[in-house]
Amino acid sequence: MISWHQYLLGILLVLAGMNHFRKPTLYERVIPPRFPAASTLILITGIVEMILGFMLLNVGTQQYAAWGIIFLLISYFIIHVYVLMNRKTFPKLPKWTLFLSMPIHLFLIIWAVNYL
Repeated sequence: MISWHQYLLGILLVLAGMNHFRKPTLYERVIPPRFPAASTLILITGIVEMILGFMLLNVGTQQYAAWGIIFLLISYFIIHVYVLMNRKTFPKLPKWTLFLSMPIHLFLIIWAVNYL
């Protein structure tokens, strides 16, 4: 049986993935320049987030989804470090809000571990 918080995480992932298509320029600013084809990478990660969100809503695939979510969120730490080191990505945001994104991602990783 799938709990309400599992549904919530799945829906959040689907919505986050959809946002990659709604506002791709927001994500393009945070992709480090050493990564080629940033716009393609943003679309691919959006699709992956949506797939993992839907997979989390199925008991038969929830463990695969949880591992995928954990891997994806760990890989996003590269982006957090890049944003912290390059203030021009979000010059108007206070630095403390950028630091806050890391514990939020850590919380999401711990949340996903519950479905292994």
